[in-house]
Amino acid sequence: MSCSTVSIGDEDAAASADVNIALMSHEAATRAGLPKRAWRTGGAVLMACAAGVAARQAPPIVPPIAAVRPIEPPAKPLPPESATVGVTKFSFIAYGDTRCDCIVGPSNEVQTAHAQLVGVMIEKINALASTPDAIRFIVQSGDAVFRGQDAERWNDAFAPIVERLTKDAGVPYFFSVGNHDVTGMPPGDPGRALGLHNTLTAISKLIPSEGSPRRLSGYPTYAFGYGNSFFITLDSNIASDTIQLAWVTDELDHLDRSRYTNIFAFFHHPLFSTGPHGGAQVPTPENPHPPDRVEPSTLAMRTLYAPLFRKHHVRMTFAGHDHLFDHWVETYVDSGRTYRRDDVVTGGGGAPIYVFSGEPDLRAYLAGGAQQQVHVRHVARPGPKPADNPHHFLIVHVDRARVAFDVIAMGVMSATAGPR
Repeated sequence: MSCSTVSIGDEDAAASADVNIALMSHEAATRAGLPKRAWRTGGAVLMACAAGVAARQAPPIVPPIAAVRPIEPPAKPLPPESATVGVTKFSFIAYGDTRCDCIVGPSNEVQTAHAQLVGVMIEKINALASTPDAIRFIVQSGDAVFRGQDAERWNDAFAPIVERLTKDAGVPYFFSVGNHDVTGMPPGDPGRALGLHNTLTAISKLIPSEGSPRRLSGYPTYAFGYGNSFFITLDSNIASDTIQLAWVTDELDHLDRSRYTNIFAFFHHPLFSTGPHGGAQVPTPENPHPPDRVEPSTLAMRTLYAPLFRKHHVRMTFAGHDHLFDHWVETYVDSGRTYRRDDVVTGGGGAPIYVFSGEPDLRAYLAGGAQQQVHVRHVARPGPKPADNPHHFLIVHVDRARVAFDVIAMGVMSATAGPR
C-alpha cells in the first residue's frame, strides 16, 4: 500500500473541515519528489493511503448515540425546607434495586416486578393521602437499571415506571446511585463517567440542582429536609472519596438539630447484610471458619461513615445491594446516653431475589467501637429460599421522634416494625 504523510497547518485545519485527502497526497509526493514522504508545516498530521482511501469515499456510518431523558418530576415538588418547619408527622416510602435480571445490551431490560410493586405503592399513596400519615416522597437506594451506561434502559425501562409515581401519583422521588448505575470503579474510569452522566441526567429534575447548597457539585450526593427530619444520600461506590466525606461531614456538623430531630441516610452498600454481598463465606472441611470477604465499599462505610453516623445520632439508614430484607439495630453510648440506629436493607424493588448467605463477622467492627460500647443486634433476617424473600418496599412512619415502618411485600402479609 502506498501512503503519504501530510501535516495540515493550523490555519488550514481551521479554515475547512473538508480536506481533500487525495489532493494533499499528490501534493506531498510532488513537493518531496518521492512516492512517500512527510510534508510538515505544523498542526495535525494526516496519513493518506492512496490505495486505501479515495477522495470520493463515503464517510463512515456512525451509529446514533441515544441520550438519556430526564425523568419528569411531580407537578408540585417537595416544599422548601422553610415551608415544613412545623411538620412532625408524615410517611415516606423506601426501597431499592429495581433492575432486571438480564444480559448486557441496550434494549433488553423489562422491569416487570418493579412495575407491579409501583402499582401497590400507588394504592398505598392514595389510601393515606387524606390522613395525617400521608406519604410525602420516596427514597430509592440504587441499582435503577442493569447497566447504567445504556441510555435505553433509563428511557425505556426505568423512567416510565417512576413517572407513574411522580407524574401520575404526584410524589417526589429521590435516588441514590448503585454499582449497576455508575459501576464500582473509581472516579476517572470511562465506564463510571458514562454511567454517572446518564444517572445524573435521568434524575436531574428530581434532586437538588447543581449549585444548590444541599448538593455536592459533580456528585450524586445531596440532602434535603422535610418537617422535623433530614435526609442525606451519598455515593457508596466511592465511599472512601475524601471530598464526598468532607461534604457529608460538613452538612451534619452544621445541621440545626433543634429543627431536625431525625436524620435518615440512604445509600446503596449496606453496613451489614446476610446476603451474598454481606461477606460471609461458605465453610468447607478444609476451612471450617473462613474469613469474611468484605467489599471495599462496605468496609469504607463501616470505617468512615458509621462513626460519623454515631457522632450525629443518625436515626436510620436504608440500603440495598442485596436483594432481600434485612434489619439490624446498633446501640452505642455517647456522653453517657444510649442511642439506637436502625440499619435496614430493602433491596426488594424488583431485581432477582437473593437469599440468606451467612452472618457477617463483626468482631473487628465491634472492637473499633468498644469505647462507645457499640453493640449490633440482628432483629430480622432473610430466609434460605427465594420464596422467603419476596419483592417489597417500606412505608416509614415519622411521628415526632418516634419512627416505625411497615414492610409491604408482594403476595404475603405485610409486617410492622416499631414504633420506636
